[in-house]
Amino acid sequence: MDRLIYTAVSGMNASLNRERVIASNMANAQTVGFKSEILQATPMTLEGPQLEVRSMSSTEVSGASMKEGAINRTGNALDIAMRGDAMLAVQAPDGQESYTRRGDLSVTVTGVLQNGEGLPVIGGNGPITVPPGANVTIAPDGGVLVTDPATPGQPPQRVDRLKLVSTTGTKITKDIAGQFRVPGANGAGGGILPIDENAQVIPGALEQSNVNPSEVLVEMISSQRLFDMRTKLVQTAGQLDEAGTRLMRIDS
Repeated sequence: MDRLIYTAVSGMNASLNRERVIASNMANAQTVGFKSEILQATPMTLEGPQLEVRSMSSTEVSGASMKEGAINRTGNALDIAMRGDAMLAVQAPDGQESYTRRGDLSVTVTGVLQNGEGLPVIGGNGPITVPPGANVTIAPDGGVLVTDPATPGQPPQRVDRLKLVSTTGTKITKDIAGQFRVPGANGAGGGILPIDENAQVIPGALEQSNVNPSEVLVEMISSQRLFDMRTKLVQTAGQLDEAGTRLMRIDS
């Protein structure tokens, strides 16, 4: 009986964690540059006297699917879609450097270049700033070009270059805010990826979320049904326990 309850409760916890991940993916099906989270389940055997047969399941978000999302042409001069495995470096709220595929950029009233989450975009020497009121465009190599509206005939001036990095060969993790970081390097704050000089972007386009809404909906229904089945297992264990208790009373 104890083994059955262990198995059922472990499965219920795993199902709840799975539903949280599925709900997060479903909620971000329309978020620019979002990468769907992947949940990994690992069986764990409890070792000890007469407990070796009881196994629990440990579930955690192991990473994200880096499959490219669909490219949507917007025509906006500040929208960019990254090619290949390139990622854009941004400054996270804690001041550390993190990475994203979200390329819906804009300029604040103070001239700070930021992405759609309001995170400053990092260039060669930290967060990129442009002259307030200037017309800003992004070149295919990530160069930030500005022109003065008062002198439209002048060629664009390059003020900086987006820090585009490659994650090939480097382990990255996804934090709770949806940003990617290098874990365990250079201290607790994580590591910093070098600039990829060959990285390219597609100006005037955005990469959509790689979440497939239909698949996620099916996964949610399947996960809910599995949770219900495991709940019935706990109820069955209770009924069997009560039946056993009644038999013992009859014998006595």
